[in-house]
Amino acid sequence: MTAFVPGMAETDLKKIILALQQLAAGRSNATGTVTLATGAATTTVADPNCAAGTVPLLVPASANAATEVGNGTMYVSSVANGAFTISHANSATAGRLFLYALQG
Repeated sequence: MTAFVPGMAETDLKKIILALQQLAAGRSNATGTVTLATGAATTTVADPNCAAGTVPLLVPASANAATEVGNGTMYVSSVANGAFTISHANSATAGRLFLYALQG
């Protein structure tokens, strides 16, 4: 769920209140999906809301993704401005879909 973001020069109080209500209801523009790359040991996720110090929270959204988590070989190996990298098993298994939220 995305949230309305008013511009810096916004003067319409109703738009500003809408943005605050959406944030309070849990909406965020810092979410997405990622499918782990097949035949590779890392997957890089580009997201403009990511910055150094951000904590990417990953949730498996498919059976193959849940299996990858269960194998214990997956972790966030780096976080930078504009992207984060997931290290994982180098596997031919397709469909390892994750939902993510960026915190911080």
